[in-house]
Amino acid sequence: MSHRRISKSKAVLAGAGAVGVAAAAILLPNANASQSGTDDGARDGARQNTKTVSAASAPELVARLSSQLGEEYAGAYYDAQKKQVVVNVAEAGGGDGGESAARVRDAGAVARSVQHSMGELRSATGTLSRDATIPGTAWAVDPRTNQILVTADTTVTGERWDTLESTVRSLGNGVARIQKSAGEFKPFLEGGDAIFGGGARCSMGFNVTTQDGTPGFLTAGHCGVAAEQWSEDQNGAPVGTVQAATFPGDGDFALLTYDDPATEAPSEVDVGDGRTVTIGQAGEAAVGLEVIRMGSTTGLADGSVTGLGATVNYAEGSVSGLIQTNVCAEPGDSGGPLFTADGTAIGLTSGGSGDCTSGGETFFQPVSTTLAAVGAEIGSP
Repeated sequence: MSHRRISKSKAVLAGAGAVGVAAAAILLPNANASQSGTDDGARDGARQNTKTVSAASAPELVARLSSQLGEEYAGAYYDAQKKQVVVNVAEAGGGDGGESAARVRDAGAVARSVQHSMGELRSATGTLSRDATIPGTAWAVDPRTNQILVTADTTVTGERWDTLESTVRSLGNGVARIQKSAGEFKPFLEGGDAIFGGGARCSMGFNVTTQDGTPGFLTAGHCGVAAEQWSEDQNGAPVGTVQAATFPGDGDFALLTYDDPATEAPSEVDVGDGRTVTIGQAGEAAVGLEVIRMGSTTGLADGSVTGLGATVNYAEGSVSGLIQTNVCAEPGDSGGPLFTADGTAIGLTSGGSGDCTSGGETFFQPVSTTLAAVGAEIGSP
């Protein structure tokens, strides 16, 4: 007998009130799409040959232009309000008159002249990794300000704060800035669907088909290294076994296969009250992309992507290659799915600081990277 592994509707809708899924494809109030750091060059460019771009196609356009511009590419972000892609161009001729800027505008994006190249910013993150890998810190490139945004949680004090501050100063004027987090960075290990293993609670991410055609699912790597077998109920019979797990290091992801190979594992996310959202494909994140997270503790929450390629220094170790967002999450949401309103899988909840009352920063493992690493595909077998 096959089993349908969909949530038992334990989660509730997050926020001030319940928002009907059918009313807006799923839950997506106006996410915060701050435009801090934009300039007149970007606004002028927006009036020249610029076309509207869907959130789903923005990452593809960014990837194409980053490849074409080479060293002059300095990051990009998606303006959700205007439905435009803004591309930073670092070149001697300026972002409005240079050949690279013209190529950006010809592609239908907004060209914006900036000071720091992506090479400079990546070199600076290397310095941070070498000199300031301090538990409780994180950093990612912020294309809106053309800087590295360094975040320190409440545990970074005294000599550790002095080390972080001096390292940031050593990068040069305006290359990076520090912000303080109100909470403590930690993996959200505890509790779409709740899964239990080894005394820990996490959330199921996305159902997948493995290389040999058997059904499985993704979750956070720090969940996968905490226990080998996971159940749908606390102290219940195992339903899935870990086949691969990475944490800490180059990611935070795990692949589990269902113990019953006849399990029916639909490509859906349970969003509560018996409702599901079909997940049709995996996609890439882009800064400014509006996203939705589901977790077994806090239910649905939404926001936007604020950084890519983020490094987070948890107490358990450093994790790189993550997506940074302003979407709230709490313990128990680990491994839960991050997706878009059109049903594109984007990430898996890793950790962060804050909660769904005060907000905070939350980091996600990219789904595309995970699928490539474990050799699986989104969807049912």
